[in-house]
Amino acid sequence: MAELNSLEELGAATGTEAPAAESAPVHVRKVDEQGRSYATGKRKDAVARVWIKPGSGKISINGREFPVYFARPVLQMVVQQPLVATSREGQFDIIATVTGGGLSGQAGAVRHGISKALTYFEPELRSVLKKGGFLTRDSRVVERKKYGRAKARRSFQFSKR
Repeated sequence: MAELNSLEELGAATGTEAPAAESAPVHVRKVDEQGRSYATGKRKDAVARVWIKPGSGKISINGREFPVYFARPVLQMVVQQPLVATSREGQFDIIATVTGGGLSGQAGAVRHGISKALTYFEPELRSVLKKGGFLTRDSRVVERKKYGRAKARRSFQFSKR
């Protein structure tokens, strides 16, 4: 029997052809009639609906100015990370509505939504955002409380006598 060195030779020997290599997925631009891209971002219990469109860099969250809604500088930095990573500060107007969770989770949800919306508006930015970890949904959530326990893991105080 002849020695086989590749999958193609194996396919030829058995009479079946190897399937054609699938090409990489093509990401297309998704923009509505008003020239906006929409995406949903999530973090913990917070859900953000984000629209981006070309503009002067105005960011509005739940109808309020961005620095008013997220007063802590750390949260402001978190929201702007995708724009800084892609060098798009001041180029897009962002409108976001965010519900649920606390401020930290909401900031993370808005960041996730902005990142996804940027990839829909400019698909070539996807590699930069993916490398930065902005497109990955952070799945960490609060662990549920169990019966027979004070909290999720904390037991009631043990008394020997």
